[in-house]
Amino acid sequence: MLTFLYVSTFIMTLLLLIVILFLLFRWRWLMKKIVQQMGKIILTDSYQENLIEMIPGFRHMGIQNSLENSLRAETGDVLHRPIGSSAKKWPHLDPITFIPAQTTPFPIDGEEEVDVSVTIGPKAKKPMKIKIPLMISGMAYGVALSEQVRLSLAKAARNVGTAINSGEGGILPEELDAAGKYILQFSKTEWGKEEETIKRADMIEIKFGQGALFGMGGKISPNNLTGRAREIMGLKENEQAVIFEHFFDNQTLEDLKNLVKELRDLSGGVPIGAKIGAGGKIEEDIDHLIEMDVDYIAVDGGQGATHGTPPILADDFGIPTLHAVVRAVNHLEKRKMKEKISLIVSGGLLVPGHFLKVIALGADAVYLGSTILFAVSHTQTTKALPFEPPTQIVWNEGKFKDQFKVDEGVKTAEKFLTSSTEEMKMALRAMGKRSLKELSKQDLVSHEWLTAQMIGIPYSFEAWKMKK
Repeated sequence: MLTFLYVSTFIMTLLLLIVILFLLFRWRWLMKKIVQQMGKIILTDSYQENLIEMIPGFRHMGIQNSLENSLRAETGDVLHRPIGSSAKKWPHLDPITFIPAQTTPFPIDGEEEVDVSVTIGPKAKKPMKIKIPLMISGMAYGVALSEQVRLSLAKAARNVGTAINSGEGGILPEELDAAGKYILQFSKTEWGKEEETIKRADMIEIKFGQGALFGMGGKISPNNLTGRAREIMGLKENEQAVIFEHFFDNQTLEDLKNLVKELRDLSGGVPIGAKIGAGGKIEEDIDHLIEMDVDYIAVDGGQGATHGTPPILADDFGIPTLHAVVRAVNHLEKRKMKEKISLIVSGGLLVPGHFLKVIALGADAVYLGSTILFAVSHTQTTKALPFEPPTQIVWNEGKFKDQFKVDEGVKTAEKFLTSSTEEMKMALRAMGKRSLKELSKQDLVSHEWLTAQMIGIPYSFEAWKMKK
Protein backbone atom coordinates (compact mmCIF):
# COMPACT_ATOMS: atom_id res chain seq x y z
CA MET A 1 0.00 0.00 0.00
CA LEU A 2 2.79 2.41 0.95
CA THR A 3 4.65 1.53 -2.25
CA PHE A 4 1.53 2.39 -4.27
CA LEU A 5 1.25 5.77 -2.51
CA TYR A 6 4.93 6.54 -3.11
CA VAL A 7 4.59 5.67 -6.80
CA SER A 8 1.39 7.71 -7.16
CA THR A 9 2.98 10.72 -5.46
CA PHE A 10 6.05 10.40 -7.69
CA ILE A 11 3.92 10.20 -10.85
CA MET A 12 1.79 13.23 -9.82
CA THR A 13 4.90 15.25 -9.00
CA LEU A 14 6.47 14.27 -12.31
CA LEU A 15 3.33 15.25 -14.24
CA LEU A 16 3.16 18.58 -12.39
CA LEU A 17 6.80 19.23 -13.20
CA ILE A 18 6.18 18.46 -16.88
CA VAL A 19 3.22 20.88 -16.96
CA ILE A 20 5.29 23.61 -15.28
CA LEU A 21 8.17 23.08 -17.75
CA PHE A 22 5.73 23.14 -20.66
CA LEU A 23 4.22 26.43 -19.44
CA LEU A 24 7.67 27.92 -18.90
CA PHE A 25 8.94 27.16 -22.37
CA ARG A 26 5.76 26.98 -24.44
CA TRP A 27 3.51 29.61 -22.82
CA ARG A 28 3.77 31.94 -25.84
CA TRP A 29 2.62 29.14 -28.14
CA LEU A 30 -0.27 28.30 -25.77
CA MET A 31 -1.39 31.93 -25.50
CA LYS A 32 -1.23 32.29 -29.27
CA LYS A 33 -3.46 29.24 -29.72
CA ILE A 34 -6.00 30.56 -27.20
CA VAL A 35 -6.09 33.99 -28.85
CA GLN A 36 -6.44 32.46 -32.30
CA GLN A 37 -9.34 30.29 -31.20
CA MET A 38 -11.05 33.19 -29.36
CA GLY A 39 -10.54 35.43 -32.35
CA LYS A 40 -12.04 32.85 -34.69
CA ILE A 41 -15.13 32.47 -32.49
CA ILE A 42 -15.69 36.22 -32.14
CA LEU A 43 -15.04 36.99 -35.80
CA THR A 44 -17.10 34.15 -37.29
CA ASP A 45 -20.04 33.39 -34.95
CA SER A 46 -23.37 34.95 -35.92
CA TYR A 47 -24.26 38.12 -34.01
CA GLN A 48 -27.00 36.41 -31.99
CA GLU A 49 -24.48 33.81 -30.73
CA ASN A 50 -21.54 36.17 -30.42
CA LEU A 51 -20.15 37.57 -27.18
CA ILE A 52 -19.80 40.99 -28.82
CA GLU A 53 -23.59 41.24 -28.62
CA MET A 54 -22.91 42.39 -25.04
CA ILE A 55 -21.29 45.59 -26.32
CA PRO A 56 -24.37 47.16 -27.95
CA GLY A 57 -26.47 45.64 -25.15
CA PHE A 58 -24.46 47.37 -22.43
CA ARG A 59 -24.32 50.58 -24.44
CA HIS A 60 -28.09 50.54 -24.78
CA MET A 61 -28.86 49.53 -21.18
CA GLY A 62 -25.71 50.61 -19.39
CA ILE A 63 -23.63 48.12 -17.41
CA GLN A 64 -24.98 49.27 -14.05
CA ASN A 65 -28.61 49.21 -15.19
CA SER A 66 -28.13 45.74 -16.68
CA LEU A 67 -26.59 44.34 -13.51
CA GLU A 68 -29.12 46.01 -11.20
CA ASN A 69 -32.01 44.68 -13.30
CA SER A 70 -30.48 41.22 -12.96
CA LEU A 71 -30.52 41.63 -9.17
CA ARG A 72 -34.18 42.69 -9.33
CA ALA A 73 -34.96 39.61 -11.40
CA GLU A 74 -33.08 37.39 -8.94
CA THR A 75 -34.60 38.59 -5.66
CA GLY A 76 -37.93 40.24 -6.44
CA ASP A 77 -37.12 42.69 -3.62
CA VAL A 78 -36.48 46.43 -3.59
CA LEU A 79 -32.77 47.04 -4.21
CA HIS A 80 -30.73 48.97 -1.66
CA ARG A 81 -27.73 50.43 -3.45
CA PRO A 82 -24.86 51.83 -1.34
CA ILE A 83 -22.65 54.88 -2.07
CA GLY A 84 -25.37 57.03 -3.66
CA SER A 85 -26.38 57.79 -7.22
CA SER A 86 -24.04 56.82 -10.02
CA ALA A 87 -26.49 56.14 -12.82
CA LYS A 88 -26.37 59.67 -14.21
CA LYS A 89 -24.06 62.67 -14.43
CA TRP A 90 -25.14 65.48 -12.13
CA PRO A 91 -24.20 69.13 -12.76
CA HIS A 92 -21.24 69.67 -10.50
CA LEU A 93 -18.56 72.06 -9.26
CA ASP A 94 -15.80 71.14 -11.70
CA PRO A 95 -16.64 73.85 -14.31
CA ILE A 96 -15.99 76.47 -11.59
CA THR A 97 -12.48 77.73 -10.80
CA PHE A 98 -11.00 80.23 -8.35
CA ILE A 99 -9.60 83.60 -9.39
CA PRO A 100 -5.93 83.90 -8.35
CA ALA A 101 -4.22 87.01 -6.95
CA GLN A 102 -1.05 87.74 -8.93
CA THR A 103 -0.49 91.42 -9.63
CA THR A 104 -2.90 93.08 -7.23
CA PRO A 105 -3.87 91.99 -4.71
CA PHE A 106 -0.85 89.77 -4.16
CA PRO A 107 -0.72 86.18 -2.92
CA ILE A 108 -0.22 85.63 0.81
CA ASP A 109 3.17 84.39 1.95
CA GLY A 110 3.19 80.61 2.38
CA GLU A 111 4.43 80.94 5.97
CA GLU A 112 1.51 83.13 7.08
CA GLU A 113 -1.30 81.40 8.96
CA VAL A 114 -4.77 81.36 7.43
CA ASP A 115 -7.84 81.29 9.67
CA VAL A 116 -10.25 78.52 8.62
CA SER A 117 -12.18 78.24 11.89
CA VAL A 118 -15.98 78.24 11.79
CA THR A 119 -18.81 79.01 14.20
CA ILE A 120 -22.06 77.12 13.66
CA GLY A 121 -25.28 78.56 15.05
CA PRO A 122 -24.11 82.11 15.91
CA LYS A 123 -27.45 83.09 17.44
CA ALA A 124 -27.55 80.07 19.76
CA LYS A 125 -26.76 80.45 23.44
CA LYS A 126 -23.83 78.03 23.00
CA PRO A 127 -22.61 78.22 19.39
CA MET A 128 -20.37 75.38 18.23
CA LYS A 129 -16.87 76.46 17.26
CA ILE A 130 -14.62 74.19 15.19
CA LYS A 131 -11.06 74.71 13.93
CA ILE A 132 -11.71 73.57 10.35
CA PRO A 133 -14.81 73.78 8.11
CA LEU A 134 -14.87 70.02 7.43
CA MET A 135 -17.12 67.87 9.61
CA ILE A 136 -17.84 64.14 9.52
CA SER A 137 -21.31 63.36 8.28
CA GLY A 138 -23.92 61.19 10.01
CA MET A 139 -22.91 57.66 9.01
CA ALA A 140 -24.72 55.61 11.59
CA TYR A 141 -23.29 52.99 13.91
CA GLY A 142 -24.96 49.61 13.44
CA VAL A 143 -27.28 50.77 10.68
CA ALA A 144 -24.20 51.37 8.51
CA LEU A 145 -20.74 51.53 10.10
CA SER A 146 -18.97 49.23 12.52
CA GLU A 147 -17.93 50.18 16.03
CA GLN A 148 -14.26 50.24 15.01
CA VAL A 149 -14.81 52.69 12.17
CA ARG A 150 -17.00 55.02 14.24
CA LEU A 151 -14.35 55.16 16.98
CA SER A 152 -11.64 55.90 14.41
CA LEU A 153 -13.65 58.77 12.91
CA ALA A 154 -14.53 60.23 16.32
CA LYS A 155 -10.91 60.27 17.45
CA ALA A 156 -9.68 61.73 14.17
CA ALA A 157 -12.31 64.49 14.38
CA ARG A 158 -11.19 65.35 17.91
CA ASN A 159 -7.51 65.42 16.91
CA VAL A 160 -8.06 68.00 14.16
CA GLY A 161 -10.56 70.08 16.12
CA THR A 162 -13.76 69.33 14.23
CA ALA A 163 -17.07 67.58 14.88
CA ILE A 164 -18.62 64.20 14.10
CA ASN A 165 -22.31 63.55 13.51
CA SER A 166 -23.85 60.49 15.18
CA GLY A 167 -26.15 59.58 12.29
CA GLU A 168 -29.40 57.75 13.01
CA GLY A 169 -27.85 54.65 14.60
CA GLY A 170 -27.05 53.80 18.17
CA ILE A 171 -24.88 56.11 20.26
CA LEU A 172 -21.67 54.38 21.33
CA PRO A 173 -20.62 55.52 24.83
CA GLU A 174 -16.94 55.15 23.85
CA GLU A 175 -17.50 57.28 20.76
CA LEU A 176 -19.20 60.00 22.76
CA ASP A 177 -16.25 60.01 25.18
CA ALA A 178 -13.66 59.98 22.38
CA ALA A 179 -15.17 62.72 20.23
CA GLY A 180 -14.27 66.35 20.61
CA LYS A 181 -17.36 68.10 19.29
CA TYR A 182 -20.38 65.79 18.98
CA ILE A 183 -23.45 66.37 16.82
CA LEU A 184 -26.43 64.29 17.90
CA GLN A 185 -28.67 63.45 14.99
CA PHE A 186 -32.21 63.41 16.36
CA SER A 187 -33.86 60.94 13.99
CA LYS A 188 -37.23 59.27 13.46
CA THR A 189 -36.29 56.35 15.70
CA GLU A 190 -36.94 55.01 19.20
CA TRP A 191 -33.23 55.13 20.10
CA GLY A 192 -30.66 57.92 20.43
CA LYS A 193 -32.95 60.20 22.45
CA GLU A 194 -31.67 59.71 25.99
CA GLU A 195 -31.72 62.93 28.03
CA GLU A 196 -28.11 62.43 29.13
CA THR A 197 -26.97 62.17 25.50
CA ILE A 198 -28.92 65.26 24.51
CA LYS A 199 -27.27 67.22 27.33
CA ARG A 200 -23.79 66.06 26.25
CA ALA A 201 -24.22 67.04 22.59
CA ASP A 202 -22.50 70.13 21.21
CA MET A 203 -25.15 70.42 18.52
CA ILE A 204 -28.42 68.66 17.73
CA GLU A 205 -29.61 67.92 14.22
CA ILE A 206 -33.24 67.01 13.55
CA LYS A 207 -33.17 64.74 10.53
CA PHE A 208 -36.04 65.36 8.14
CA GLY A 209 -34.34 63.80 5.15
CA GLN A 210 -31.14 63.24 3.17
CA GLY A 211 -30.05 63.40 -0.46
CA ALA A 212 -30.11 59.68 -1.19
CA LEU A 213 -33.25 58.72 0.72
CA PHE A 214 -35.15 61.96 1.44
CA GLY A 215 -37.80 61.59 4.16
CA MET A 216 -38.32 57.85 3.82
CA GLY A 217 -37.69 55.42 6.67
CA GLY A 218 -37.16 51.69 6.62
CA LYS A 219 -37.09 48.42 8.51
CA ILE A 220 -33.91 46.48 9.23
CA SER A 221 -34.26 42.79 10.01
CA PRO A 222 -32.36 41.15 12.89
CA ASN A 223 -30.28 39.30 10.28
CA ASN A 224 -29.01 42.61 8.87
CA LEU A 225 -28.36 44.28 12.21
CA THR A 226 -26.38 42.13 14.59
CA GLY A 227 -23.92 42.40 17.45
CA ARG A 228 -23.57 45.03 20.13
CA ALA A 229 -25.45 47.64 18.07
CA ARG A 230 -28.73 45.90 18.87
CA GLU A 231 -28.13 46.22 22.61
CA ILE A 232 -27.17 49.90 22.29
CA MET A 233 -30.29 50.58 20.22
CA GLY A 234 -32.47 48.76 22.77
CA LEU A 235 -33.69 46.09 20.35
CA LYS A 236 -35.00 42.71 21.50
CA GLU A 237 -33.63 39.44 20.11
CA ASN A 238 -35.85 39.15 17.03
CA GLU A 239 -37.07 42.75 16.83
CA GLN A 240 -36.77 44.78 13.64
CA ALA A 241 -35.08 48.17 13.80
CA VAL A 242 -37.60 50.70 12.50
CA ILE A 243 -36.80 54.14 11.10
CA PHE A 244 -40.11 55.95 10.75
CA GLU A 245 -41.24 58.52 8.19
CA HIS A 246 -42.54 60.92 10.87
CA PHE A 247 -41.62 62.09 14.36
CA PHE A 248 -45.23 62.27 15.55
CA ASP A 249 -48.57 60.75 14.64
CA ASN A 250 -50.45 63.25 12.47
CA GLN A 251 -47.51 65.63 12.87
CA THR A 252 -47.78 69.34 12.07
CA LEU A 253 -45.26 72.16 11.69
CA GLU A 254 -46.33 73.32 15.15
CA ASP A 255 -45.28 69.94 16.59
CA LEU A 256 -41.86 70.34 15.01
CA LYS A 257 -41.50 73.93 16.20
CA ASN A 258 -42.22 72.75 19.74
CA LEU A 259 -39.64 69.97 19.28
CA VAL A 260 -36.96 72.53 18.41
CA LYS A 261 -37.80 74.54 21.52
CA GLU A 262 -37.85 71.46 23.73
CA LEU A 263 -34.43 70.32 22.50
CA ARG A 264 -33.00 73.81 22.89
CA ASP A 265 -34.19 73.99 26.50
CA LEU A 266 -33.11 70.44 27.34
CA SER A 267 -29.64 70.85 25.83
CA GLY A 268 -28.94 74.12 27.55
CA GLY A 269 -28.86 76.20 24.39
CA VAL A 270 -26.64 74.38 21.88
CA PRO A 271 -27.43 74.97 18.19
CA ILE A 272 -30.53 73.09 17.05
CA GLY A 273 -30.58 72.44 13.33
CA ALA A 274 -32.29 70.41 10.65
CA LYS A 275 -31.05 68.17 7.85
CA ILE A 276 -32.97 67.97 4.57
CA GLY A 277 -32.44 66.40 1.20
CA ALA A 278 -32.28 69.07 -1.51
CA GLY A 279 -35.53 68.92 -3.43
CA GLY A 280 -37.35 71.09 -5.93
CA LYS A 281 -39.15 72.95 -3.11
CA ILE A 282 -35.98 73.89 -1.23
CA GLU A 283 -37.12 77.49 -0.67
CA GLU A 284 -40.42 76.32 0.82
CA ASP A 285 -38.57 73.82 3.02
CA ILE A 286 -36.23 76.57 4.26
CA ASP A 287 -39.17 78.86 5.04
CA HIS A 288 -40.68 76.12 7.22
CA LEU A 289 -37.33 75.63 9.00
CA ILE A 290 -37.03 79.37 9.61
CA GLU A 291 -40.52 79.24 11.12
CA MET A 292 -39.33 76.43 13.40
CA ASP A 293 -36.53 78.74 14.61
CA VAL A 294 -33.57 76.50 13.77
CA ASP A 295 -29.98 77.68 14.26
CA TYR A 296 -28.56 75.91 11.22
CA ILE A 297 -29.66 74.00 8.14
CA ALA A 298 -27.80 71.04 6.63
CA VAL A 299 -28.64 70.57 2.95
CA ASP A 300 -27.74 67.26 1.33
CA GLY A 301 -27.64 67.46 -2.47
CA GLY A 302 -28.78 64.82 -4.93
CA GLN A 303 -25.32 63.25 -5.07
CA GLY A 304 -25.52 62.38 -1.37
CA ALA A 305 -24.81 58.75 -0.51
CA THR A 306 -25.95 56.33 2.15
CA HIS A 307 -25.42 52.72 3.22
CA GLY A 308 -28.29 51.57 1.05
CA THR A 309 -31.22 53.16 -0.76
CA PRO A 310 -33.64 52.17 -3.53
CA PRO A 311 -32.05 53.40 -6.79
CA ILE A 312 -35.24 55.25 -7.75
CA LEU A 313 -34.82 57.55 -4.73
CA ALA A 314 -31.12 58.13 -5.37
CA ASP A 315 -31.37 58.63 -9.14
CA ASP A 316 -34.79 60.16 -9.75
CA PHE A 317 -35.34 62.53 -6.84
CA GLY A 318 -33.64 65.70 -5.72
CA ILE A 319 -31.52 68.43 -7.27
CA PRO A 320 -27.73 68.66 -7.65
CA THR A 321 -25.64 69.91 -4.74
CA LEU A 322 -24.45 72.85 -6.84
CA HIS A 323 -28.00 74.04 -7.49
CA ALA A 324 -28.98 73.36 -3.88
CA VAL A 325 -26.29 75.53 -2.30
CA VAL A 326 -26.95 78.43 -4.69
CA ARG A 327 -30.69 78.33 -4.11
CA ALA A 328 -30.35 77.90 -0.33
CA VAL A 329 -27.93 80.82 0.00
CA ASN A 330 -30.04 83.07 -2.22
CA HIS A 331 -33.17 82.31 -0.23
CA LEU A 332 -31.53 82.82 3.17
CA GLU A 333 -30.22 86.17 1.93
CA LYS A 334 -33.67 87.07 0.61
CA ARG A 335 -35.16 86.31 4.03
CA LYS A 336 -32.29 88.24 5.69
CA MET A 337 -31.32 85.12 7.66
CA LYS A 338 -27.92 84.33 6.14
CA GLU A 339 -26.00 85.79 9.11
CA LYS A 340 -28.32 84.17 11.66
CA ILE A 341 -28.75 80.64 10.32
CA SER A 342 -25.63 78.65 9.43
CA LEU A 343 -25.61 76.52 6.29
CA ILE A 344 -23.89 73.14 6.04
CA VAL A 345 -23.69 71.44 2.65
CA SER A 346 -23.03 67.83 1.63
CA GLY A 347 -23.50 65.47 -1.28
CA GLY A 348 -20.85 64.46 -3.80
CA LEU A 349 -18.12 66.68 -2.30
CA LEU A 350 -14.98 64.61 -2.71
CA VAL A 351 -11.84 66.78 -2.87
CA PRO A 352 -10.56 70.02 -1.25
CA GLY A 353 -11.51 72.05 -4.33
CA HIS A 354 -15.15 70.94 -3.95
CA PHE A 355 -15.13 71.77 -0.24
CA LEU A 356 -13.79 75.28 -0.76
CA LYS A 357 -16.06 76.05 -3.71
CA VAL A 358 -19.30 75.41 -1.80
CA ILE A 359 -17.98 77.62 1.00
CA ALA A 360 -17.23 80.34 -1.56
CA LEU A 361 -20.82 79.95 -2.77
CA GLY A 362 -22.09 80.68 0.74
CA ALA A 363 -21.93 77.52 2.86
CA ASP A 364 -20.41 77.85 6.33
CA ALA A 365 -19.12 74.28 6.54
CA VAL A 366 -19.12 70.93 4.75
CA TYR A 367 -20.15 67.43 5.78
CA LEU A 368 -17.86 64.64 4.50
CA GLY A 369 -19.30 61.17 3.91
CA SER A 370 -18.01 58.81 1.21
CA THR A 371 -14.67 60.58 0.89
CA ILE A 372 -13.78 60.28 4.60
CA LEU A 373 -15.06 56.69 4.61
CA PHE A 374 -12.52 55.70 1.98
CA ALA A 375 -9.84 57.74 3.77
CA VAL A 376 -10.40 56.07 7.17
CA SER A 377 -10.17 52.63 5.59
CA HIS A 378 -7.30 53.58 3.20
CA THR A 379 -5.02 50.54 2.70
CA GLN A 380 -7.21 48.42 4.97
CA THR A 381 -9.65 48.03 2.06
CA THR A 382 -7.24 45.52 0.53
CA LYS A 383 -8.28 43.04 3.24
CA ALA A 384 -11.60 42.61 1.42
CA LEU A 385 -10.19 42.45 -2.10
CA PRO A 386 -10.29 40.78 -4.58
CA PHE A 387 -13.42 38.74 -3.83
CA GLU A 388 -15.45 41.32 -1.86
CA PRO A 389 -15.96 45.10 -2.31
CA PRO A 390 -13.66 47.29 -0.16
CA THR A 391 -16.58 48.55 1.96
CA GLN A 392 -16.82 45.09 3.57
CA ILE A 393 -14.11 46.36 5.93
CA VAL A 394 -16.27 49.28 7.22
CA TRP A 395 -19.90 48.12 7.36
CA ASN A 396 -21.27 46.78 10.66
CA GLU A 397 -22.27 43.62 8.81
CA GLY A 398 -19.10 43.56 6.72
CA LYS A 399 -17.28 40.23 6.44
CA PHE A 400 -13.95 41.82 7.37
CA LYS A 401 -15.04 44.39 9.97
CA ASP A 402 -13.18 42.61 12.79
CA GLN A 403 -9.92 43.03 10.89
CA PHE A 404 -10.26 46.82 10.89
CA LYS A 405 -7.54 48.46 13.03
CA VAL A 406 -8.81 51.51 14.92
CA ASP A 407 -5.43 53.20 15.43
CA GLU A 408 -4.60 52.91 11.75
CA GLY A 409 -8.02 54.34 10.85
CA VAL A 410 -7.48 57.30 13.19
CA LYS A 411 -4.15 58.13 11.54
CA THR A 412 -5.35 57.96 7.95
CA ALA A 413 -8.58 59.90 8.58
CA GLU A 414 -6.66 62.55 10.51
CA LYS A 415 -4.04 62.85 7.77
CA PHE A 416 -6.76 63.22 5.13
CA LEU A 417 -8.49 66.01 7.07
CA THR A 418 -5.17 67.75 7.72
CA SER A 419 -4.02 67.44 4.12
CA SER A 420 -7.36 68.72 2.77
CA THR A 421 -7.32 71.68 5.14
CA GLU A 422 -3.76 72.62 4.14
CA GLU A 423 -4.74 72.49 0.46
CA MET A 424 -7.66 74.79 1.17
CA LYS A 425 -5.35 77.19 3.02
CA MET A 426 -2.98 77.19 0.06
CA ALA A 427 -5.86 78.06 -2.25
CA LEU A 428 -6.89 80.92 0.04
CA ARG A 429 -3.32 82.26 0.02
CA ALA A 430 -3.29 82.03 -3.78
CA MET A 431 -6.39 84.28 -3.79
CA GLY A 432 -4.82 86.75 -1.35
CA LYS A 433 -7.01 85.68 1.59
CA ARG A 434 -5.94 85.43 5.23
CA SER A 435 -9.28 84.08 6.42
CA LEU A 436 -12.06 81.82 5.20
CA LYS A 437 -14.46 84.66 6.04
CA GLU A 438 -12.95 86.76 3.21
CA LEU A 439 -13.97 84.17 0.61
CA SER A 440 -17.09 84.75 -1.52
CA LYS A 441 -18.51 83.94 -4.93
CA GLN A 442 -16.69 87.04 -6.21
CA ASP A 443 -13.62 84.81 -6.16
CA LEU A 444 -15.12 82.37 -8.67
CA VAL A 445 -15.31 82.13 -12.46
CA SER A 446 -16.75 79.43 -14.72
CA HIS A 447 -15.85 78.16 -18.18
CA GLU A 448 -19.47 77.07 -18.72
CA TRP A 449 -21.82 79.88 -19.67
CA LEU A 450 -24.94 78.29 -18.14
CA THR A 451 -23.14 77.57 -14.85
CA ALA A 452 -21.87 81.16 -14.71
CA GLN A 453 -25.37 82.53 -15.37
CA MET A 454 -27.00 80.27 -12.79
CA ILE A 455 -24.55 81.17 -10.02
CA GLY A 456 -24.06 84.82 -10.94
CA ILE A 457 -20.30 84.70 -11.51
CA PRO A 458 -18.21 85.72 -14.55
CA TYR A 459 -18.10 83.51 -17.63
CA SER A 460 -14.38 83.06 -18.30
CA PHE A 461 -14.54 83.92 -22.02
CA GLU A 462 -16.45 87.14 -21.40
CA ALA A 463 -15.19 88.05 -17.93
CA TRP A 464 -13.05 90.84 -19.38
CA LYS A 465 -16.23 92.69 -20.40
CA MET A 466 -17.24 93.03 -16.74
CA LYS A 467 -14.06 95.00 -16.04
CA LYS A 468 -14.85 97.66 -18.64
